[in-house]
Amino acid sequence: MRLELVTIIVDDYDRAIRYFTEALGFELVEDSPSLTNDGRPKRWVVVRPPGAQTGVLLARADGERQAVAVGEQVAGRVGFFLRVDDFDAAHERMTAAGVEFVTEPRTEPYGRVAVFLDISGNRWDLLGPAG
Repeated sequence: MRLELVTIIVDDYDRAIRYFTEALGFELVEDSPSLTNDGRPKRWVVVRPPGAQTGVLLARADGERQAVAVGEQVAGRVGFFLRVDDFDAAHERMTAAGVEFVTEPRTEPYGRVAVFLDISGNRWDLLGPAG
């Protein structure tokens, strides 16, 4: 058993793909035409960190209920956690790519951490080793 995908609701597929692939360094795994349950066109867009099995389904908001969830999927809490081997290098690269960090890096018992916002405004922890 494994967790295959998590969904992030976005405003625009292409902007989200650029953010996740260019700013975060994820790989674009799939970008295929698809249909909603009622037959309207959409895209099936999956990105994931290099070497990871679990991916992120980038789903464009469909309707008002989903539109209000953009950036608020976990009610302002950190809801996504990106673990890296070299925290300082990742933080520097992401900052240079325009990623908005809302906390300064700090060391916790579980390692180095800094909170950043994704393209939709959801909060993520960038996590790395303590040393």
